[in-house]
Amino acid sequence: MSALFTIKEASEQLNCPAHTIRFYDKEGLLPNIRRDENGNRIFDKKDLDWIRLMSCFRATGMSIAKIREIVELAEQGEATIGQRRAILEAHQAEIIRKQQVLNEAFEAVSQKLEVYNNIQKGNPEDSFLEYIEKQEPPIS
Repeated sequence: MSALFTIKEASEQLNCPAHTIRFYDKEGLLPNIRRDENGNRIFDKKDLDWIRLMSCFRATGMSIAKIREIVELAEQGEATIGQRRAILEAHQAEIIRKQQVLNEAFEAVSQKLEVYNNIQKGNPEDSFLEYIEKQEPPIS
């Protein structure tokens, strides 16, 4: 028999607040959570894996409604794999787009920090010239 976890233990295992797990359950994102004789949620390894996946989806900006849609499709069985896959492919494309935006923003912040570092080292003109030289030429 596999190990069972209380919500506190699940929270510690996943490094995920118990209130988040309760929220996922309340929102219908954890459809197979069992309860003990006192009505407390109990989790097995499969539940923890599912919660970890839900947390990853949320961390990448997936909406609760979209996650709920995946859960509802999953409950319908293998016939919905194509639909679930399409949802995840669209979400993955959105993550890639967001990552590109973040990469550009990160580069801009890094360049600005380099300018500030050079100014603090007493090379304000050099740092500005280096910054300008790194920029793409304007389109005429």
